[in-house]
Amino acid sequence: MAAEDLVERRSIDVVPDDERHGTAFSQFTLWLGANLQITAVVTGALAVVFGGDVVWSAAGLLLGNLLGGAVMALHSAQGPKLGLPQMIQSRAQFGVRGAIIPLLLVILMYVGFFASGSVLAGQATAELTHTSDTTGIIVFAVVTAVTATVGYRLIHALGRVAGVVCALAFVYLGIRLLDRVDLSALLGDAHFDLPMFLLAVSLSASWQLAFGPYVADYSRYLPRSTSGRATFWWTLSGSAVGSQWSMTFGVLVAASAGDAFLDNQVGYVVGLGGTGLIASFLYFVIALGKLTINVLNTYGGFMSLVTSVSGFRGQKTLSARGRTAYITLIMVAGTVVALLGKDTFLTSFKDFLLFLLTFFTPWSAINLVDYYLISRERYDIPALTDPAGRYGAWRWDALTVYGVGILAQLPFLVTHFYTGPLADPLGGADVSWIVGLVVPAVLYRLLARRGSTVARRETPYERV
Repeated sequence: MAAEDLVERRSIDVVPDDERHGTAFSQFTLWLGANLQITAVVTGALAVVFGGDVVWSAAGLLLGNLLGGAVMALHSAQGPKLGLPQMIQSRAQFGVRGAIIPLLLVILMYVGFFASGSVLAGQATAELTHTSDTTGIIVFAVVTAVTATVGYRLIHALGRVAGVVCALAFVYLGIRLLDRVDLSALLGDAHFDLPMFLLAVSLSASWQLAFGPYVADYSRYLPRSTSGRATFWWTLSGSAVGSQWSMTFGVLVAASAGDAFLDNQVGYVVGLGGTGLIASFLYFVIALGKLTINVLNTYGGFMSLVTSVSGFRGQKTLSARGRTAYITLIMVAGTVVALLGKDTFLTSFKDFLLFLLTFFTPWSAINLVDYYLISRERYDIPALTDPAGRYGAWRWDALTVYGVGILAQLPFLVTHFYTGPLADPLGGADVSWIVGLVVPAVLYRLLARRGSTVARRETPYERV
């Protein structure tokens, strides 16, 4: 393949049929590779760090991965049908300019995930290059930005490689871990605690739901004839298998290692595998796994930033220079946050996950109800760039539903810096994400039935 064919030319514009390629199985390899990585291990470990046992933490994480993964996979199935990045579809619900409100929060999410990933990958990169953590973070960030600039094909190729390499590494690490721990004792110490179980569900559900705002970015090049069911199931299976594998490993590590893991997550995992060349290989695996997911975060942030700006400028395409500038901006912002927060990573990351969930569950609910139940998988593509067109500039009824969905979660939210008044009666369990899915979905559907502007679909069309 020529270099000019490898470097992506598309950004927020529709992918034409003659440029579509691949199969739905590509979603399995990409999302498996994206989830077999150290931050997913830390996410699983948090379920034990904050008080859960091995059995019910693993069960809660599995439930959350399946529920959140199903929502995420429904977004993925939109890609082949529309050929558009995920967040530009939000204009059909919130208006061409109104979509900037959830978009700004999505960009914040990408920067946060870029930062959290860079902290752990920076430690691994520093060990490989024999430099400081700060230097490791910066080196890793630059490599991430370059990969994201090349774009879609390289991202999928990276996912395939990472899936194989990281799977082999996790099999090896799992064997080493089982040699060290008394598994029967850990499994025998099961004691169901509802708040801790729901915390585990929330941690993994938030992990999956956070992929929702960009998952279709990586399925939009699939041929239009690609089965929606195949896209859904391959995406769900890749993401759920990869994340549950990593998170269960994190549960066992946290339950058996205690402070040794908490003090240095990367160092402990590598030390579990061995020293010398094996340690160097494992540091490479950690950096590779984080590169895969951080490239997704950078690429998704770039798409969202362009979508936000183009809603006001009427921009439909982007030059190579503009692409590089947007990606560099995301990279710099994420790196600054990583350097500022690297010393308080673990607590900050847990709160960051749950806080983000507050803003993205209402968006997912509205987007999926509109796409599958109201628009019936059909959007007027030209109108998505026209503030005076079918979807308008601002759709205040949809934005109001979105706001209500956020506010409805606050009484149930449990984080380090804020706990809602209804959390204590539930034993401290965080069920805010369930409220954030159900309330806006019901309200948005009711508005549609009453013939509001949210559901203004006066004539049938198929402009995809």
